[in-house]
Amino acid sequence: MDPLDDVFAAMRVRSALYARLEAGAPWGLSLAGGESARFGLVVRGGCLLEVEGVAQQVALAAGDCYVLAHGTPYVLRDHPNTPTVSCTSVVRDRIGGLVELGGTGTAASVICGWFHFDQRAAQPLLALLPVLLHVKMEQARALALQGTLQLLAMETGEPGLGSSLLVSRLADIVFVQAVRAHVAANGESQTGWLAALADARIGPALRAMHKDIAHGWTVEALAGAASLSRSAFAQRFRERVGQSPLEYLTQWRMFKAGNMLGQGDAAVGAIASAVGYESEAAFSKAFKREKGIAPGAWRAAAREGATA
Repeated sequence: MDPLDDVFAAMRVRSALYARLEAGAPWGLSLAGGESARFGLVVRGGCLLEVEGVAQQVALAAGDCYVLAHGTPYVLRDHPNTPTVSCTSVVRDRIGGLVELGGTGTAASVICGWFHFDQRAAQPLLALLPVLLHVKMEQARALALQGTLQLLAMETGEPGLGSSLLVSRLADIVFVQAVRAHVAANGESQTGWLAALADARIGPALRAMHKDIAHGWTVEALAGAASLSRSAFAQRFRERVGQSPLEYLTQWRMFKAGNMLGQGDAAVGAIASAVGYESEAAFSKAFKREKGIAPGAWRAAAREGATA
């Protein structure tokens, strides 16, 4: 168990939509922004990717993958000067199917997908991700995407029984693999729990916490999991994660408690115990300090949001 497991389980992907784009030059497609995360896999040929907030165009080749976790607007096209058409007008009635676009020039095939999830639950992850995750097929981590890409290409090219379900699950895998590739390529230059997972000393301590979040962890015990002295561990943890070990523990306890409050009917006292608090009063005080509102108010707000 690690933080990514916790976040992804809490995100509760509600729907995964996709379309397979078969395009011939000249062609261009613009996709508006929204709350859904976007991903794409280039099956054949190549194209240019332009993302709002990213200065340079990105050249995508066969086997490349991109993920826009924040739902940022973007454009796909064969050439910088090619006009675009709105995705809404082209894809409208073809979700889960084939979309043909453009002329008779150089061909490209792209699987475009987007999925909705619980934005509040996803915040610990989204806050650490850049606007664009671009995974090039020649990257070492990208090799893990090969099998996923082949399955997606098959299921979108020749749909069979259960293809929609398979594609939605494969989209989850694409997201996780893209995050892994991002961490592998950039982890050393970043801070936060996502980058710290790759740290040989801090990673085991993070996983120990998430495996048993209710345990009465001390800095000494976590330092033991990291095979470091107490002082060396505390310093390294703050450098890699950006906060102290016990600050981090409290933050994630409140994250899990918030999800339990919003997604179930367990009593506040039971939730307090599940995240390591001996009394409901101590938990409620810590929760309000971390989240700004009491547990009961949080539950009410979460339920209003779910039914809105």
